[in-house]
Amino acid sequence: MKKVHLLILKSFVRPFAVTFGIVMFVLLMLFLFKYIDDLIGKGFEWYTILQLMMYASATNVAMALPLSVLLSSIMTYGSLGENYELVAIKAAGISLRRAMYPMIIVVAILSIAAFIFSDNMLPVANLKYYSLLYDVRQQKSASLLPEGVFSNSFPDYSIRVSRKDRDGQTLHGVMIYTKNQADNNLNVLLAKEGLMYRTPDNKYLILQLKDGVRYDETTGDKGLEDRQRFTRFRFKETEQVFDLSFMKMNRTDPNLFRQAVQMMDIKQLKHFGDSTKRQADSALGVNYKLISPYIKYCTIPKKSAAGIKYVAFDKKNSLDGLSMNQKLAALSNASNEVRSLQDIVKNRADFYKETFKSLRRFDVEYQKKFTLSAACIALFLIGAPLGAIIRKGGLGMPVVVSVIFFLIYYIISTIGEKSVKDGDISPFVGMWIAILVLTPIGLFLSYKAANDSVLFDMEAYKKFFNRLVRRKE
Repeated sequence: MKKVHLLILKSFVRPFAVTFGIVMFVLLMLFLFKYIDDLIGKGFEWYTILQLMMYASATNVAMALPLSVLLSSIMTYGSLGENYELVAIKAAGISLRRAMYPMIIVVAILSIAAFIFSDNMLPVANLKYYSLLYDVRQQKSASLLPEGVFSNSFPDYSIRVSRKDRDGQTLHGVMIYTKNQADNNLNVLLAKEGLMYRTPDNKYLILQLKDGVRYDETTGDKGLEDRQRFTRFRFKETEQVFDLSFMKMNRTDPNLFRQAVQMMDIKQLKHFGDSTKRQADSALGVNYKLISPYIKYCTIPKKSAAGIKYVAFDKKNSLDGLSMNQKLAALSNASNEVRSLQDIVKNRADFYKETFKSLRRFDVEYQKKFTLSAACIALFLIGAPLGAIIRKGGLGMPVVVSVIFFLIYYIISTIGEKSVKDGDISPFVGMWIAILVLTPIGLFLSYKAANDSVLFDMEAYKKFFNRLVRRKE
């Protein structure tokens, strides 16, 4: 028995490591394709991009781990069936269920590790990932001087370069507008060519310009507005230095992102969820206090002994007995009161809508901590018997079948999560519906595989249909 278990475990470890690496690589490439415009051309250090990729990989574990378990389990048992090793195991008196015991233990350990990861490490990775991604997307482009357009990257400067050589440093047709807002000066510099480079500390950009002229327009010595001075300087070579301190990426305090549900563990989600519920419950007592001042038209005053003549209430015409001015005043006051009540009710409804939306987000993230572990077990229950039934190893048929079942799981879970956030179904049902759908399928496939079912044998289906045709004839 121990040798059989070791054989199955060795057959599982290698496909699991390979498939997990492949899936993580594919998801990382999707991340790069999505944010390639925010990363390229901004002058980031290599370790900044490496950090972002590492954090993005950590956030992709929730999708990569279930798919890897499904695919590797199909490949493992499919390879054992294709090489007739499952037949030898059954011939030795070992049932498929007993042969699956070590795999069940391994997948259970993986599920526990997935739960610990999603509760402890994933919130930290999300916090670092989203804070760094926010800073990266806020960073200005490092392409300071594009060709053929005026660049306003530098304060108080507008620079235009007609053409660049292939090296990206040699410039042709340089035009620099310099405006001093304090002195109301406008300076223009024109140069035929130049060389652009940065200082070793990457703090300044230097333009070495050749064969040019600079025009300065200033006020006269006496400061009269109608008297101006125009000066022209010709040069063979000059340098212009521009400060690049604004290009340095400023890191945002990560604590500003801690209020997002993705950055919380189970204790924090439960704490903030309970506090939000108490806030919603306490707001119920405020509703009557806000509305009660506007319901005075529904109260009946006491009769006074001051000789006031009261008019009997008429249901058909409630304003009967009042003068025209009194009727207009009553209608105007009533419409104002109704309008005020509508505003109050609308504000309270919006408040409750946002509050319950926050509660649903807390519930969704709380359930996600557990569904990742359950998804690994449910997909293993599908993958292992499918591999034993299909009896095909490698990356051919197992990949197709695993992708189909994973898409079913992903689509159902996505629809359930969206329905929970919209308030259509309860959080438990919406987040667990994919597991509840796939687990019976896995148990059914396990039963069929244990009884040597011909579920995917096309010859068996041909024989069945041929019998039906013969009976009809």
